Amino acid sequence: MVLFRVFIAGLLVLIVGAVATTAYALRNADDKPSGPAEAKATPAVAASPSASPSAPPFAGWSDPALVGKPYGTKVQGLLTFRGNPTRTYYGQGPVPRTTPVQKWQFPQSGGLCSLSTDKGKTSEWCGNGWTGQPAVFEREGRTWVVFGAYDRSLHFLDAATGERIMPDFKTGDIIKGSVTVDPDGFPLLYSGSRDNYYRVIALDRGTPTELWKLSADAVKPTMWNDDWDGSGIIIDDYLLEGGENSQFHIVKLNRGYGPDGKVTVNPQLVFHTPSWDDQLLKDFGGTAMSIENSVAVYRDTVYFANSAGLVQGWDLSGLKEGRAPTRTFRFWTGDDTDASIVIDAEGFLYVGSEFETGNARSKAVGQMLKLDPSKPDNPVVWSVKDQGAKPAGIWGTPALYKDIAVYDTTGGDVLGIDRATGAVRWRFHVPGGETWQSPVVVDDTLFIGDCLGTMRAYDVADTNADPRLLWEVKIGGCIESTPAVWKGAMYFGTRAGAIHALSTS
Repeated sequence: MVLFRVFIAGLLVLIVGAVATTAYALRNADDKPSGPAEAKATPAVAASPSASPSAPPFAGWSDPALVGKPYGTKVQGLLTFRGNPTRTYYGQGPVPRTTPVQKWQFPQSGGLCSLSTDKGKTSEWCGNGWTGQPAVFEREGRTWVVFGAYDRSLHFLDAATGERIMPDFKTGDIIKGSVTVDPDGFPLLYSGSRDNYYRVIALDRGTPTELWKLSADAVKPTMWNDDWDGSGIIIDDYLLEGGENSQFHIVKLNRGYGPDGKVTVNPQLVFHTPSWDDQLLKDFGGTAMSIENSVAVYRDTVYFANSAGLVQGWDLSGLKEGRAPTRTFRFWTGDDTDASIVIDAEGFLYVGSEFETGNARSKAVGQMLKLDPSKPDNPVVWSVKDQGAKPAGIWGTPALYKDIAVYDTTGGDVLGIDRATGAVRWRFHVPGGETWQSPVVVDDTLFIGDCLGTMRAYDVADTNADPRLLWEVKIGGCIESTPAVWKGAMYFGTRAGAIHALSTS
């Protein structure tokens, strides 16, 4: 392992040096965006060989045949933000098609609040927000709801009653990101906090127990801050995670069980790379390079973006044999890209970008994008703009449903966009502004909340027709949290300070 780390470190120096000296040109004549001429990517494919009953099992990192499907078969549930490595699984029905009632609220009184300081400013944070989708999963004969909140704690609740299954796990600052439940059946939970650490937590000891933590200062160089918004992905004993330290990390977990039968880990950081390069620093300016989205994996490539708008793809195919990942895709949106990248079965990327700086690149590229990484010189398949009064654009992660992609804008518009052509099929508006949650579609039903505290459901079975409102429930408090839909109920938090469960019974 020592030799492996030395080998990786040497390769990393060569890679970073090469990246730092490479120039990337944009075509300015017709103001159409283009990618770097040097990038190469695996062509998009129509289907995975594993889709055929006679084909061998998929040998790569993330099987295209599992796009839109659960995160493996060993643990039932919604285990990470947007459900799986391609961020395309939104839960399991049946869904509430008639007006639901509040099943429970946690806590029943008071709020999940604490003070937090960021960039020298201290303020009170309550509930959970933008990246705080709960995990819902089956374990030991009951359904668990697990989430981090702005009270600096992880909470472990019974989905039927809202009562604690385990004591809270306290951290040193607020928790913004969604947790990840181990998809391979190990009783492990993965979560970051603004207290500088991303943690691995055991669930088989009566009380949640920290087994390991990764400091945002463990790698160099870093930019921005020490928070962890992203929800990690675990594949084949590797943890893939981006941080607001502006670095992407790969950790070999070395999971197992001790002589006492309790779960163990022996993690080793085997790779990391900055989210920026010299060309981005020149083009964008500033140090806002944090990775606030959750990384996505398709076949052997991991994708992520940063707060300066750089979208990257890194080839993981040789990692298990000791070869360092290499960058195969680079595209600059021009502006803050915090929404997670979503990948369809053919390998196309759906990207949502904010409109904050209003620079020339952001104006030209647009805010709702479909990219083809097999055409790195000009990967834009289509784009749709949202360039009203700043800030505008996209905070929520898009949803893929049948032949459309669903985006919501920070100004409250919700759009259904033809996935093939980029034509806007329909558009409607929700009040309150600051629509940051990610739209969820399960069983032909679209769920979206607003910042006045109302959750709504729409019938979207006919993707060519305007969505039909099925119901709306006033909860109160800005709903930034993405709802988790599971077996007749939905779970989400609000900035008013509580987590809510809605169901029809």
